[in-house]
Amino acid sequence: MLLQLGGLETLPALLIGLIALAVVILVGRLVLKIAWRLVLIAVVAVAVLWLLGLVGINVL
Repeated sequence: MLLQLGGLETLPALLIGLIALAVVILVGRLVLKIAWRLVLIAVVAVAVLWLLGLVGINVL
């Protein structure tokens, strides 16, 4: 099977590629975690402004 992959010199490249993929996935998870928090804060802020507008308090 190693001969089909091109020999042993491709294994380090494969390992580096997998490590790079793992780093990208971990960074992506952190970015998405922050993005979800920002979206939830924005939803709450818009809901509060909308409710204040319904009551008659014009904030903007």
